Amino acid sequence: MDAPHLPEPCAEKRVRIIGSELVESYTVYIIEVNVGDHSWTVKHRYSDFHELHEKLTVEKKIDKHLLPPKKIIGKNSKSLVEKRQKELEVYLQTLLNRFPVSTPKVLSNFLLFHLYEINGIAAALAEELFHKGEQLLAAGEVFLLRPLQLYAVTQQLKLAKPTCANGDAKADLGHILDFTCRLKYLKIPGMKAAVGTSNIEEQSLPFDLSIFKSLLQIEISDCDAGQIKGLPSLKPTLATLSIHLSASSMKEILVPEASEFAQWEPEGVDTDCPVTAIIPTWKMLTTLDMSRNFIRCIDESVKLIPEVEFLDLSYNELSLVENLQHLYNLVHLDLSFNKLTVLEAVHTKLGNIKTLNLSGNQLETLSGLSKLYSLVNLDLSSNRLAQLDEIKNIGTLPCLEKLSLADNPMCIIPDYRTKVLAQFCDRASEVCLNGTTTTEKELDTVEVLKAIQKAKEAKDRMANNDKKVSDVPGQAAGGPQSSSSSLVVPPSSSSPSLSRDTCSSQGNHVCIALLGRGGEHKWRIKSEVCCFKHSHLPCCCEEEWKPWTANLSNLFVPPSLLSFTTTNQEFINQLTAHINQANREESTPIPCKTTSLEDTDQGSPQSGDGYFEMTIDDTNEIMGCSSSSTIQEKMPDDVKKESAIDNVKMVLWSLCISVGEGLSQRPSCLVATDSSLVVFHTRSEEPASTLEELMENLETDLVVPYTNIETFQFDIPEVCFSLKVKSRNTRWFFFSNAQSLKEMHSCIVPNVDQTNEQVLNSSNTQVFIRQFLNSWDFEESEGSVKGGHLIHFLDLGSSTSDKNVANNSQFPKNSATLDVLSQIGLFESGQNQTSNPMILFLTSRHLCILMVDFVTVASRDPSEASTMRSCSKVIRIPLSFTLLDPKQCCSCRAVSNSRRFYDEHVVELMAGHECLTVVFALPQDKFTFLREFTQLRSNLREIKTIALQRTKKGHLKVHSCPTPATATERIPTSRPHLTLSLLYPAKSLIQKLMEDNQCPSHLSLSSSLLLISSLKGDQLVHFFHDNIAEMENEELKHILWTSVLFYRSPDVETSACVLLSTKAIYFILDDTASSLTNQSMHDHHLVDEVLKDTDFLFSFCFTLKLKDLQSVNVGLFDQYFRVVGPSADQIISCLTRDGYGTHRFLQQLMMVLSLLEKVPSPEPSELDFYSQFGNKSTGKMENYELVHSSKVKFVYPSEEEIGDLTFIVAERKTPQPPSHSFNILLYVLVFQVHVVPGQTAQNQTVLQPKTLILTSTDVFLLDEDHISYPLPEFAKEPPQRDKYRLTDAQRIRDLDRVLMGYQTYPQALTLVFDDVPGPDLLCHLTMDHFAESGRDRTQGVGGDMGEVHWCIFVPGADSRERLISLLARQWETLCSRELPVELTG
Repeated sequence: MDAPHLPEPCAEKRVRIIGSELVESYTVYIIEVNVGDHSWTVKHRYSDFHELHEKLTVEKKIDKHLLPPKKIIGKNSKSLVEKRQKELEVYLQTLLNRFPVSTPKVLSNFLLFHLYEINGIAAALAEELFHKGEQLLAAGEVFLLRPLQLYAVTQQLKLAKPTCANGDAKADLGHILDFTCRLKYLKIPGMKAAVGTSNIEEQSLPFDLSIFKSLLQIEISDCDAGQIKGLPSLKPTLATLSIHLSASSMKEILVPEASEFAQWEPEGVDTDCPVTAIIPTWKMLTTLDMSRNFIRCIDESVKLIPEVEFLDLSYNELSLVENLQHLYNLVHLDLSFNKLTVLEAVHTKLGNIKTLNLSGNQLETLSGLSKLYSLVNLDLSSNRLAQLDEIKNIGTLPCLEKLSLADNPMCIIPDYRTKVLAQFCDRASEVCLNGTTTTEKELDTVEVLKAIQKAKEAKDRMANNDKKVSDVPGQAAGGPQSSSSSLVVPPSSSSPSLSRDTCSSQGNHVCIALLGRGGEHKWRIKSEVCCFKHSHLPCCCEEEWKPWTANLSNLFVPPSLLSFTTTNQEFINQLTAHINQANREESTPIPCKTTSLEDTDQGSPQSGDGYFEMTIDDTNEIMGCSSSSTIQEKMPDDVKKESAIDNVKMVLWSLCISVGEGLSQRPSCLVATDSSLVVFHTRSEEPASTLEELMENLETDLVVPYTNIETFQFDIPEVCFSLKVKSRNTRWFFFSNAQSLKEMHSCIVPNVDQTNEQVLNSSNTQVFIRQFLNSWDFEESEGSVKGGHLIHFLDLGSSTSDKNVANNSQFPKNSATLDVLSQIGLFESGQNQTSNPMILFLTSRHLCILMVDFVTVASRDPSEASTMRSCSKVIRIPLSFTLLDPKQCCSCRAVSNSRRFYDEHVVELMAGHECLTVVFALPQDKFTFLREFTQLRSNLREIKTIALQRTKKGHLKVHSCPTPATATERIPTSRPHLTLSLLYPAKSLIQKLMEDNQCPSHLSLSSSLLLISSLKGDQLVHFFHDNIAEMENEELKHILWTSVLFYRSPDVETSACVLLSTKAIYFILDDTASSLTNQSMHDHHLVDEVLKDTDFLFSFCFTLKLKDLQSVNVGLFDQYFRVVGPSADQIISCLTRDGYGTHRFLQQLMMVLSLLEKVPSPEPSELDFYSQFGNKSTGKMENYELVHSSKVKFVYPSEEEIGDLTFIVAERKTPQPPSHSFNILLYVLVFQVHVVPGQTAQNQTVLQPKTLILTSTDVFLLDEDHISYPLPEFAKEPPQRDKYRLTDAQRIRDLDRVLMGYQTYPQALTLVFDDVPGPDLLCHLTMDHFAESGRDRTQGVGGDMGEVHWCIFVPGADSRERLISLLARQWETLCSRELPVELTG
């Protein structure tokens, strides 16, 4: 029922006792209270009445005999209870009549007026806020008010009566109004049922919100939207609005005025239509949560919320997405659990959307989402998506990272995860599907699916081209070929082939070869479509990779072979038939059978043991998926007929190194059957793309029964296991991915003779690597060992490679790098351009190269535990000095074997200035290494090198970790992808960055920093994201040029370009930073000489992530600041020497730190909506420390620090007491200019950092330690140097004149003092190194006899003007005349 309005105080109050009930041994009376049309019940026993009467007797002088007397005997008898019921009713009614206007508090509480009657409700709330209001406001927590309380306050404000009618100051209504004016977070939870024991329904109670003047966030639930008054009055301040179970339309919440005005428009909109009202917009509202309502459409009221970024409309009844084009700033949208069936042209309404939740709808197609290019997170769970082809609509979205498809019909499709990920092509590794990160196994399967898709496309193109050729007159009948086609005969020693070149109208080129075999013809694509290039700039993919030779085909496993595993049923059938056919030809049990290496490995320079050769029949072509699982399918019928069938259990493609009389290596197929182990290899140097080609070229190396295996063990954990056969000297080492090796090992070990069990165990990779290092080399931070990749080093010096190869004489050869190369030194002769096989590992700080002497290992007893340790050694290269070779690579698809080999298996590294070309033997190892390398290098907490590439025009391109963008690449290996708003970078930001990128003249810059300082416009943003940025979604916000000091090296001041982003602070350092590093890998005397002849500049970068930032210490007068991280390596002082520059940087830093705070997710959450805001604080200043809301402390100079500095300079004055107080007028960081005689005009001055203190009578120069103070928390002892060391001082009275100009140093000030006898301000400095007189040391060259010259350069223009002004004022005060100032040339 609808609750009637509560009555005013003059309304009649009635009390009736409507019954009683016996509870245990006493009687409880049921009291019905009626105030106007409202009623509620209260239960009390007689003792409660007696207690009430006692209080009223004392406070209000009530007649003691008014209450019925007690009864001891028969108190629960029916007659007594009925009599007492009437007497108590009369008693209560008498009390109410006695106090008609202001009910006493004890009586009000007795009758529950504080819960159900407006006067009592308002008084109780006022008293609560009187006691707790200030604490609640200071805590910044969400305050809860019920609609009944708000209604009571609203009604009280309408009454013409004092705010404190009952005389109790604590219950004054003013306490409520004062609290509501300052309250920021409010929650109003209503209810549909009646309140308590009353007939009041809160849902229909009107209340006014205009009493709230400072609200930032409000949540209303279970209230009738029509009863909410004053909501528009919150527009000036409200940032978050949440309405639940209260509205049937958005208009009645956002535009309640619409019910009064038929035609309205938002302010600021030009319209020709007649309107009756102009409605102000919600200018501050950024978050709107209207989930769990009854909204059927998104109406035009959204025009009034243009600033909204988070919009939650989940759990409504929406069927269309409309009118959202008015929300220009919308980035997070939740439309889950509505009635959406189709999405059409959503990109026209959601231009900048990043998070979109569409779960729980009725979507069957995703065609409308194909152009949401800024989308990062997409939830499509619990819809009706059944076709995998729908994923193609979102597979091209460049920024999509998180996708949810759970509870859709397509989820029942086998391997749907990999098929979905395959739709994202090269971005499959970046997509997190259903909250699960993509695994390596899934990525491998995705690569196979992509290869299958390419084969299908090639087949379709062949069919189309075949049809076109057959339609040409004369060709179908075997006549002469059309003149428009040219005959090309490629060099081939195998089957004859005829190649035809055809060109499409779009300018793309496809080379199709017509192959003839056995009288049958088939078409095969010879190359992929290559990107169109200008004639004078041919695509690199059109050329061969020059170092390629046929011998390199034995160094790697072609990716195409990975599709032929146990999941490829046709391959398994033919392989099983082949093995059983070979077994049936032998009358004896299966012996060890091998073939000759000389016949099968023509490309290997060395020879080994013989191998047995088998032949197989031609089969049909089929492609399969990459996996290493055990076969479960049934065998062909013809095989079933045989009595003894040797079934294939597992297939493993690997690179096999066999050591017999020599060492040879090549890709091999290891097959585990029921009774034997079989090793195959392929004869052809060309990788097989079809099953038919593979079976034609497959040859058997080894067939050995399990009983004849002597050892089968892991030599290198998770990287390599070895095989040794009884009565043979040859030993085989197999390299593959860790998971496949473990599965194969566990499959074979149970069948091997148990006497060898002691050599079948293996340890983990970390323990294995640790045995090669000294205890002091293996740090705690290096506990994580990644990798284990089989590699070869390629000697490009013996090939016709480009000019940036490792042996370029222009690169400096430092000792550390040469030591690494000389120890690697595996290019034993000029005939072989590849090294011996090695294993590459990654730790948190080093690149570890494990060199194994496989020949020696094979000759040792496999059961010896120390064999691998004694036959191997590890070379470590610091990751901080290791770069991926910063070269421009074409992103086209490789069309030649050599170029495809380079793209899929070759990585060029730069260790210092040396180039190392690494060939990865196994598929996907290159991309796994690049991902791990990039991740570990970005996590380094030390100075790293970066390489900058410059073009002929002088523009700059930087690649900290560049990676070739090949057709098969699927992992972001160089820089994080920019998945930001389309509004970034704004023109205003670019203009601001250009203004910030002004390097002060006093900073000495290396060639790399000079190039950075020359960047203009959006080049700055591209430079940052292409080279420096290490994290996802970070934006460049500020640039600062300054000098920096590191805590580890307090004496080395180096120039730096500081880049502040939304995720980190990056310090791009000068070449002098080489002395700050732990490992020296550069010879910097030759750097400038090197740069003249190369396209690269080398610089240094240090990264401090904002999540690691703990505090910021601000220096006196904002002359410098210090950022402090969790360790000594992460403490850096920035000596800006400019208060304005420091202030701007700190302002930007605080703004960026505010962005790190957690924002509310538009997705439904079990947590209360305001729980994410309740503990938010904008910062609090205590003891000169501002604790930012991100928990970062900003520590400002205290009075104690000023006092210490004052004491230091004051004690240098004369012992006589000063006539006036001693104060510091100016503190500024300056440079003292020293003229070095005998130097050239360009290098005749040296700048020495100093701190200048100006007091009312004297000028002081000090050496200051800017990095060690205040002491970090981890410091165990005080620094070796004092914070301030006074070096020179002069009296202002002795100042003769000031010289300004460019004679000594541009914009420097020369203070000329008279060297007159007087009190020595340095008299207390009696140490030996001051014995000669500090004044003599500070005289500048060219000063006259009897004069002391101080040549001071003040970098900051404001500080320079302040120094001159204050100095002139104090000089005039002391000397009673103006200070002479002279201008020099």
